[in-house]
Amino acid sequence: MSPEPVRVGRKRPLPSCPNPLFLLWLTEMRDHAKEKGLKTQYVYQKAINSLKKYPLPLKNGKEAKILQNFGDGICKILDERLQKYYRENGVDTSIHKLPSGPSQTCSTNVAPPKPSSASSKDPSREGETNMRKVEGDAGKEKAGKKKREYVPQKRSGGYAVLLTLYRHSQLPGSKGFMFKSELQTEAQSLSDKSFTVPELGSKYTAWSSVSTLIQKDLLLKTHNPARYSLTELGLALAERLESGERGRNDGQEEQERSEAEDSGDGPVTVVLTVDEDKDDEHEGEDSCSTREAPTTAVTETRAEIIGPSSGVSGKCQASAPAGEYLLPGSYDIVLCVDFIETTGGNTVRKQELVKELQRNGVTFDIRKLNVGDFLWVAREKVTPVPGQLRPPVAKELVLDYIIERKRMDDLCGSIMDGRFREQKFRLKRCGLHKPIYLVEECGSAAAHMSLPESTLQQAIVNTQVVDGFFVKRVQDVKESAAYLTVMTRYLQKLYQNCTLFCHSRELEGNGDFEVENGVIERENPRCSLISFTEFNYGAVKNKCQTVRDVFARQLMQISGISGDKAAAILEHYSTVSSLLKAYAQCATEAEGEKLLSSIKYGKLKRNLGPALSRTMYQLYCTRGPLS
Repeated sequence: MSPEPVRVGRKRPLPSCPNPLFLLWLTEMRDHAKEKGLKTQYVYQKAINSLKKYPLPLKNGKEAKILQNFGDGICKILDERLQKYYRENGVDTSIHKLPSGPSQTCSTNVAPPKPSSASSKDPSREGETNMRKVEGDAGKEKAGKKKREYVPQKRSGGYAVLLTLYRHSQLPGSKGFMFKSELQTEAQSLSDKSFTVPELGSKYTAWSSVSTLIQKDLLLKTHNPARYSLTELGLALAERLESGERGRNDGQEEQERSEAEDSGDGPVTVVLTVDEDKDDEHEGEDSCSTREAPTTAVTETRAEIIGPSSGVSGKCQASAPAGEYLLPGSYDIVLCVDFIETTGGNTVRKQELVKELQRNGVTFDIRKLNVGDFLWVAREKVTPVPGQLRPPVAKELVLDYIIERKRMDDLCGSIMDGRFREQKFRLKRCGLHKPIYLVEECGSAAAHMSLPESTLQQAIVNTQVVDGFFVKRVQDVKESAAYLTVMTRYLQKLYQNCTLFCHSRELEGNGDFEVENGVIERENPRCSLISFTEFNYGAVKNKCQTVRDVFARQLMQISGISGDKAAAILEHYSTVSSLLKAYAQCATEAEGEKLLSSIKYGKLKRNLGPALSRTMYQLYCTRGPLS
């Protein structure tokens, strides 16, 4: 008897799925969810894997509930499609094989396979062939699918950021980057979602797409505070988006022009605006721009918006960006109280301040202030939007007044641990030009302090005379609350007819305000202000520091060097390295000791002097311990 031939390959064929119709429907639902980008595609895929492993036929969707990853929802969908299948093909139709011929109407995404001679004879093989064709087509589609280029959706956060950075880079004199605050403000008109407030039920804003732009190498983030600029890939993509946006706007203009001509109203005069981008934020201007009167100049329109009665100087008008202002009557003056002033320590005494402010009818808000204890903001009046849980985020501009409150015992402690000088230095650099020291007397408690009263009085006088702070002395918490109340009402009257403009400290530097032509500030207050978000972020104590900042802190630790003296040294030598190079170029030791003596500091432009210059030279040029 001859031996049996050796079988090569698989010993037995893989069994076909006994539920091909359910498998086909689940595959269609998975592909449909995948096209729409829904996460339910993964749920359907898990159900498909479970169904392929099940070796027994199922009569309906309810029986499939015993399988893993089959819930009530999937079983209900299968039963509904099964009932539809019975209505179209008859109740006696078998569901354990795929239908053939023109009667197949259940498949929408997968085309019915053409029957072959082999498959038409064997219904089970026909179902197996169809199933393998579906799986094979899906595998080929997945294998042959090319990686698409990332293009942000129109009116999305990424779309708005790319367009805004591109348009900013095309402006003459552009610095090539934008800060977060100005980028959010400029891009908001190009996005349907808010850059600051998440939608109801979500934690993401339009700004969340910036991380995707950075990952796709379209956006570059550098420095601290962060600066955002376009990469080469981002610039090329933004150019294409801009060309598409420009084509859409041109088409809309032609359509509007043709409609106006067809209406027979005659020629209309269009007022030119400063912006060429025709953003949606100027809808109010556009609605009034078509009129029969002669065209007015842009500068005249700008002056009309500000108005002569607003009390705003021409200097502030010229430096204000279009669209970034608060008109008189559109904002409230609100006192901001640092939360440290209401919690911790002597809670009873701190709560007394809050009660006094409430009793006086002062509008105040308790929040975290990174510098100072009290300040005032101009908060935009906003109305709640129907259908939204939260009202729109109001703009807040910080007025030029900030108060540091000190009790005598706190003043004594801050002088001893070094906080006193550091706090004054940070108040000078916070960007507000009217710092106020509010000093509360302790009565007889001053006699039991670690420092003599004369030292404390001298520190207060130095704060007013040398540092230029306004010092207000009060007796207790009630007088402090009374002073805050009077200041709040004074500022409300001072700014009641002012148009306030928002500017960035990074763009305009210190922005020192000078009173011109003898106009006193009472009649013409500072109107170019910074936003509260930028102010509070810039005043963070422990944020990342530059080499210049660290060098400034180092200089402040040397006895005899105040903030003004340190700033004067930094103007000439911004780092330790530059100072050491200057010392190395000195021919003799005597020349090195006098290197800094002629540097001017402060308002009076006094010299640092030879003694302080010698101390600096010995500190940085002496090898070994100082004697």
